[in-house]
Amino acid sequence: MTRTLISHAQLRRGRGRVLYWTTLVVVVLGFTLVFLGPLYWMVTGALKSGQEIAQTPPTLFPRDPQPQNYVDAWTQLDLAKLLFNTFYYAAGAVLFQLVFDTAAAYALSKLRPAFGNVILGAMLATLMIPAMVLIVPQYQTVIDLPVLNISLIDSPFAIWLPMVANAFNIFLLKRFFDSIPEEIMAAAFVDGATPLRTLWSIILPMSRPILGVVSIFAVTAVWKDFLWPLLVMPHPETRTISVGIYAFAAGTPQNVVVAASVIAALPTVVIFLIFQRNIMSGLTAGSLKG
Repeated sequence: MTRTLISHAQLRRGRGRVLYWTTLVVVVLGFTLVFLGPLYWMVTGALKSGQEIAQTPPTLFPRDPQPQNYVDAWTQLDLAKLLFNTFYYAAGAVLFQLVFDTAAAYALSKLRPAFGNVILGAMLATLMIPAMVLIVPQYQTVIDLPVLNISLIDSPFAIWLPMVANAFNIFLLKRFFDSIPEEIMAAAFVDGATPLRTLWSIILPMSRPILGVVSIFAVTAVWKDFLWPLLVMPHPETRTISVGIYAFAAGTPQNVVVAASVIAALPTVVIFLIFQRNIMSGLTAGSLKG
């Protein structure tokens, strides 16, 4: 029987049932307001006039909704170009992470090289370093790539290459690969499959949930990042959506900027709503049933 803070006998009583459902409704509504409140303000603020969105106290509903703000945001800020750039960088980040992070996790989990645990420990140790601390050495590397002595400024590789070094995704993939029985690997080797063929034909088809999670993490990381693209993509033609909105915000009405923010946030919200089950199944997948 499941043990809870409130016993089943108390929940069946009138007062206990009322107290339980009251607390549950209050907590759920409170968290709903906390998470959806900023989204609601953003969507409704994009429909307000410039004077209404700047007034204090703010209005709960737009007095005179102006959908034209979205059209102005799309044309004035050239959102089509910014969205294309961001999609392009996100797609490259997904490709690089799926190739290199999967290979690293497969090697650490199944091939077990010498000092594999030491390498994994060093990777996980990087998660303890604040991201801001790495900005300066990463930027110095990008402006003068070692050995090649070339600059990656305004190059998509300036975003793709740092995204590959993702210790969390490697650890996530390794944990999933660890749950795959060794008997499957042994059977593949007996049949003459090489480690690469085993990865391609057996491991990857079984790892679709976790690969989907890693892909979504890569997309959202590129989409929401601001400081790094601001540093390495200074040219207007190479900016991401977040940097582009920031660059045009100074000379653009606030309601139009808010409308642009709604358009920028919409793709990631849609992706999450479509793939939320895949995200949860990928994160909770840790064993195989025979």
